[in-house]
Amino acid sequence: MSRGSSAGYDRHITIFSPEGRLYQVEYAFKAVKSTGITSIAVRGKDCVCAITQKKVSDKLVDPTSVSHMFRLADNHGCVTTGSLMDAKLQVDQTRKEAAEFKFDHSYEIPVEYLAKQVADRNQVYTQHAYIRPLGVVMIIFGVDEEKGPQLFRCDPAGYYVGFRACAAGQKDQEAMNFLEKKLKNAETELDDNETIQTAILALQTVLAADFKPSEVEVSMVTTAKPRFTVLSEAEVEAHLTAISERD
Repeated sequence: MSRGSSAGYDRHITIFSPEGRLYQVEYAFKAVKSTGITSIAVRGKDCVCAITQKKVSDKLVDPTSVSHMFRLADNHGCVTTGSLMDAKLQVDQTRKEAAEFKFDHSYEIPVEYLAKQVADRNQVYTQHAYIRPLGVVMIIFGVDEEKGPQLFRCDPAGYYVGFRACAAGQKDQEAMNFLEKKLKNAETELDDNETIQTAILALQTVLAADFKPSEVEVSMVTTAKPRFTVLSEAEVEAHLTAISERD
């Protein structure tokens, strides 16, 4: 194995290269971007909204069966970016943890604790030779009884942190730059409609395209109606119209 190259050092998760890199973990991050999908989530004053692209691989596929939005608990949901197969495994395990917590404690699992569970599991997957890191970023959001709207991003390396707004996928950095400018004032608090339209506008900007309601998925939770909800195409169309009229 030659020094300074990845030859041999990417065959096992637990082997550091001479530069101190774990190539298998880096490959997992590349897998997230390889799907060509960008996801964005924004936290408002009393709500959290998430949006992602919806790409149907074949005209014969039923579009209603393709989704990157998942309910984790009554008041919690997530948007996954990356390998859909890895996402389904992650979602199933997370739903189980949320259900067991509610059964044991008789109240909804806190969003931050749920994100920590996901991140801990991802981190374990970077330590054993017989498993591999999951190539998916999970953005978890929901409404806590005590803290209100919450938004967390969990990456394949096991790192998680709370956000006011975040992005994942192919053009995540461009989306983060847009959101930083949009929400540069720390005191900015968006209402429900502004939160949805900010998320939609961010995706439109980074993709440099006007998309149809059928080409995106939008979901949200609010303090008034904390149940995880996926917006219908008619509701998305109404917000797209409002954005175009405002511009």
